[in-house]
Amino acid sequence: MTRLFSLAECDALGFDLDHTLCRYNLPETARLIYDSFARYLVTEKGYDKELLTVTPESWDFCCKGLALDLEDGNFLKLAGDGTILRASHGTKSMTLEEILETYSRREWKHFKTFSGMVSRSAKYYCYDNYFELPGALLCARIVDCLDKHDRQTKYNFWKDVIAAIQHNYKTSAFKENCGTYFPEVKNDPAKYLQSCPESIKKWLRQMKNAGKVLLLITSSHSDYCRLLCEQILGNDFAELFDIVITNALKPGFFSQTPNQRPFRTLENDEEQEALPSLDKPGWYSQGNTTHLYELLKKMTGKPEPKVVYFGDSMHSDIFPARHYSNWETVFILEELSGDEVMIPVETESEPLEKKGKYEGHHPKAPYSVSKQWGSFFVDSISGLESAEETLTNTWACKCISAYSTIAIPRLEAISDLPLDYKFTRFSSNSLETAGYYPKPPRALLSNGYFKDGLAAIETWRSDATMRTHTRGAPSVFFIHMVCFALASSTNENPSVVIPFVNANYDSYPMLYFSKGEVEDLRIKAATTHQHIAARLTEAVQTMLSSPLEYLPPWDPKEFSARWNEIYGNNLGALAIFCVLYPKNIEAINMAKDYLERMAAQPSWLVKDAPWDEVPLAHSLVAFATAYDFLYNYLSKTEQERFLEVIANASGYMYETSYRRGWGFQYLHNHQPTNCMALLAGSLVMMNQGYLQEAYLWTKQVLSIMEKSIVLLREVTDGSLYEGVAYGSYTTRSLFQYMFLVQRHFDINHFNHPWLKEHFAFMYRTVLPGFQRTVAIADSNYNWFYGPESQLVFLDKFVMRNGSGNWLADQIRRNRVAEGPGTPSKGQRWCTLHTEFLWYDASLHSVPPPDYGIPKLHYFEDWGVVTYGSALPAEINRPFLSFKSGKLGGRAIYDIVHKNKYKEWIKGWRNFNAGHEHPDQNSFTFAPNGVPFITEALYGPKYTFLNNVLMFSPAVSKSCFSPWEGQVTEDCSSKWLKYKHDLAADCQGRVVAAMERNGVVFIRGEGVGAYNPKLKLKNFQRNLLLLHPQLLLLVDLIHLEDDSPLEAATSFFHNVDVPFEETVIDDVHGAFIRHHDGIYKMYWMDDTGYSEKATVASKMYPRGYPYNGTNYVNVTTHLRNPITRAVYLFIGPSIDVQSFNVHGDSQQLDVFVATSEHAYAVYLWTGEDGGHSVFAQIIADRQKILFDQTSTIRNSAVSEVKNYVQIVEQNLQHFKPVFQQLEKQILSRVRNTDSFRKTAERLLRFSDKRQTEEAIDRLFAISQQQQQQGRAKKSKKVAKGYKFVDAVPDIFAQIEVNERKVRQKAQTLAQKELPVDEDEEMKDLLDFADITYVKHKNGASIKGQSGLEQIVSTARSSASSISASYTRLFLILNIVIFFVMLAMQLTYFQKAKSLHGQRWLYAILLADSCVLLWLYSSCSQSQC
Repeated sequence: MTRLFSLAECDALGFDLDHTLCRYNLPETARLIYDSFARYLVTEKGYDKELLTVTPESWDFCCKGLALDLEDGNFLKLAGDGTILRASHGTKSMTLEEILETYSRREWKHFKTFSGMVSRSAKYYCYDNYFELPGALLCARIVDCLDKHDRQTKYNFWKDVIAAIQHNYKTSAFKENCGTYFPEVKNDPAKYLQSCPESIKKWLRQMKNAGKVLLLITSSHSDYCRLLCEQILGNDFAELFDIVITNALKPGFFSQTPNQRPFRTLENDEEQEALPSLDKPGWYSQGNTTHLYELLKKMTGKPEPKVVYFGDSMHSDIFPARHYSNWETVFILEELSGDEVMIPVETESEPLEKKGKYEGHHPKAPYSVSKQWGSFFVDSISGLESAEETLTNTWACKCISAYSTIAIPRLEAISDLPLDYKFTRFSSNSLETAGYYPKPPRALLSNGYFKDGLAAIETWRSDATMRTHTRGAPSVFFIHMVCFALASSTNENPSVVIPFVNANYDSYPMLYFSKGEVEDLRIKAATTHQHIAARLTEAVQTMLSSPLEYLPPWDPKEFSARWNEIYGNNLGALAIFCVLYPKNIEAINMAKDYLERMAAQPSWLVKDAPWDEVPLAHSLVAFATAYDFLYNYLSKTEQERFLEVIANASGYMYETSYRRGWGFQYLHNHQPTNCMALLAGSLVMMNQGYLQEAYLWTKQVLSIMEKSIVLLREVTDGSLYEGVAYGSYTTRSLFQYMFLVQRHFDINHFNHPWLKEHFAFMYRTVLPGFQRTVAIADSNYNWFYGPESQLVFLDKFVMRNGSGNWLADQIRRNRVAEGPGTPSKGQRWCTLHTEFLWYDASLHSVPPPDYGIPKLHYFEDWGVVTYGSALPAEINRPFLSFKSGKLGGRAIYDIVHKNKYKEWIKGWRNFNAGHEHPDQNSFTFAPNGVPFITEALYGPKYTFLNNVLMFSPAVSKSCFSPWEGQVTEDCSSKWLKYKHDLAADCQGRVVAAMERNGVVFIRGEGVGAYNPKLKLKNFQRNLLLLHPQLLLLVDLIHLEDDSPLEAATSFFHNVDVPFEETVIDDVHGAFIRHHDGIYKMYWMDDTGYSEKATVASKMYPRGYPYNGTNYVNVTTHLRNPITRAVYLFIGPSIDVQSFNVHGDSQQLDVFVATSEHAYAVYLWTGEDGGHSVFAQIIADRQKILFDQTSTIRNSAVSEVKNYVQIVEQNLQHFKPVFQQLEKQILSRVRNTDSFRKTAERLLRFSDKRQTEEAIDRLFAISQQQQQQGRAKKSKKVAKGYKFVDAVPDIFAQIEVNERKVRQKAQTLAQKELPVDEDEEMKDLLDFADITYVKHKNGASIKGQSGLEQIVSTARSSASSISASYTRLFLILNIVIFFVMLAMQLTYFQKAKSLHGQRWLYAILLADSCVLLWLYSSCSQSQC
């Protein structure tokens, strides 16, 4: 979202009436409101007459933002985190001791619902606008009166207050002249109302003339609205507005559906019948934003018109307009008039026409600041025994920045500004004060936030008004300098949540947090993060109770005998537990034993899959993370030995990244998994000073991953083509990568458009009950990893709205403890450490605005439609999904077929769709949240294992002749066929998807997934959800005239429960038994014939994680040209009494009668476009039409501009960090041996002569500075870095070597050479050369010792080319030497000339020297 906001960008402007357009004389109005309520309570309810008398001092009690606890009679002023700042019992202020006695930890029990803006409850009431404040005073005085007689434990006066409100404000009160309020206002409106300034009327006309649609939306009834508008705007006020909506009953106008709150017309101010839709501008009553927005689309001619709404109530106007309708919001906050910032006023400023009235004009506040309650914006949190106070923002102030676009004191503040004036908006990436106009409130700049105060002023001045001239320059210069100093001392980029470390490491830990943050983490574990800490504790206790079950085995054969990612996956949770609970010696000892056992392995690869580095990556990322977390618990020997293990594994990963698919196959789960492991190893090595190795590895990781992140911009729906389960595998590492590159290299991806949409991928795919997900592609029942960690990451760094925390909490609470869907032992704890680190307790769990309402969602890239996600598992809570999309998703498919990103992409070889299924036009159905028709999970890639069709006879080589499935089916592989031939062009298409009045219609076309030789013209699948427990499915098979096809066969799966057969009146069916009833399905073709089905089970071959699936197989005989098959899926609460089908070539009619309802479905299945309607449903007597507006229209996504430069720019970020570390390392070294050893290591890849010269020069300068600087330590510190200016650019030299290796490796990779098993095993053995021998007390290392071996092993990749040449010359010289020696011993012994013999000896001696030099070089380069 842009940082600036302009009314010129908005298509429609909506206004609240009371206290927005219509301003009241507040003292008079407040007394009238108070009297109207008090008189009713005294005369009708018998309350004390004392309530009728109000002293002037009493009004000091009135303050917006207070919460009334109705049971206790207490008024509360709350901080943004729910802390009680001040409180009163009745009108009497409570002391801190009384607050602590009543609310033990100053926490209010209702804050969770209160903070979710559920601000109207039987338990509490929030006072957030001026109309309500007199009622607050009245309620407080009622408590005082009741306490005079007898202090009550619970108060029950609220029902009487509600009665007083209804008596005075009921709809008919104005017309009937009843109550006190309306008669008084009607009698003397000028006494209570302020005339609207001419500037406002002129401004409204200017907006209308500029083509803006003007809306008046008020909760006042039409007759009162008319009185107000005529009084303040004149009798022609209606001409100012295109649409007037009265009795809107906000916030329901924004939050409720058209069925709950339809629009109504008015006649003589009386409401008439409900309208099915809103077709034209005018004056209406009640209504909803859904219908209003549809009308705005017509009026503006835009598919997504932008709306801004002005209002004074956070609960009724601002929050619902932003939260439910995503409108821009302008908060009318009159407190800004009396709480101004004190800023020196320039004598010259920008031209008057560019300024608003309130930039030099300070009107008096409507209410002065309450002495009892203090500032509306801030207050102090004081301790009981300490005199120190901490200033904090109030809850009301926090809401302003959270839900408002900008805040202004009144409309006059902006009415004189140009239409295109740029306001600075409130947003997560700007200061809290940014959105206040014309100036931030003084209270926010004079409190504890003053350290950012001047920066806030400067931000406001530069963005809003300041175009200063030279007069007053010294003052301005001074302010700028102070601001600069303050800004430099704080976070330089307020949009970045993660601070950039910039090579300022203090030993370990350093990966995710620093040593100084450890104590704060321990406090969180005992307070805000208790729920995650409890799961960590449970995990570690489980490990400690069965250590041999969780510890890696000592025996390498046992370690590598199976897929061993479990060992790496569980180590992170154990390591973070040791950080949080350092007194748990048993856990620390287990963690050290864990590391020893992993270090003892010659390889972390799996014996049967030595070409797959994923198991190694799981071990490496966990080992490096645990090393970082536990560094201070390790001995010096352990630190060095474990570092060596990290170096060896990282070096191996680096080498293989050039020739394995994960180095160039983008958006595939292996890529972030392996890259994240290499990055973790690189960062650990970097912190130990092994900069050149770490530099190479880091650059390789960034070169790969930054390309993937650019390509993710093509994925517009936030999905991942491998499905939800493997998607969680990908994001587990992807989010860790994003965190680390921001923290260590200042590469910020948190505004990535894919990230902003990814929450929908997790939210819209969860079945009711929060235990299962859509199992499209290879999948388990839900998620492989997380997803709690990923959700809290999205909430903290991307969304900032509490919805991520909420969904994580729902999943956590509803986790399956036993049976299908239980997290595996090797995956359940893997992301606990990142979940703990990323959880933001200040983001209170808030469900998405549409939670509880079944919604239709279309993933345009993935080609998937879902309906009914993330609901409670209850009766009539259905879930429906449908899949028909392009192979690999639209983004990948289009990149390949449109030849996009030519610099990087060479067709399908750069992607991997192996985990997808032949499943175009498949669906799932879960009525009542019970999986009835399911996916078949992770199994062979056969068509019949999906809910789709096969055809007979086959026209090509088929896996199951005579039946032929989709073209991506592979008979001989565990993976989907996708690279070549017909498979490379496989695609389906979602034609239409829409929900109307609870009925869902989806249509897909799957002909592109089948062999063209089958001569299929169409394979159309239609889904109609008629009732939450009644789904109608219609398949249309349209053949070409010369098609050889004779039959089609359909499959319907359930992985948990076997199907059983049934038949009623010759209509065949099947059913499953569930504890809540029988779930049935029946079928027939369009002639009414029903074929008996095959009901069976299929066991998966060995090697798949699931046993198999149960299925129903229905065969339909085809007629040329068109055949239709109809299926009815029925939940246990539905009693179907009749099911009939009739059809012709263009139309199919289906009639279904249940015991309670009758449905007539008219389906037009033709694709010729001759009919504008897809389907019409008559449910009982209600007609529902699905026309062409249901059509899915996908727009092409253009290639990211300058994509190569984007990656290159991000790659520029990491080199300065390494250079900074290089300087720090050399600056710390002071003695001769350490300096020379360190310098040689750092300069290893530079030119040898330059290296020696540089070392001598550096050492000389270093010694000279030490001698000169001993007297003045401060000067030595100041000059400490100067001598490193003479260092050659070691990273430039290493890049030259690395570039040659990279080019050669990439050339080989793009040739797609087949995997050579012997070569792969050789790689494995090479990695295993550094052997570890098992001892009874641990393990010891053979071969080279210490870090020398790391250097020699890790640098081999950079010098591999020179090593090869050295080896070649060495062999040649050995051969020449022995030939010449043989000649000497035979022929030249007979030589008569002594001179000739001497020459031969000289040549042999010279060749011996060459041999020694070559042998030395070869030894160093490990050739």
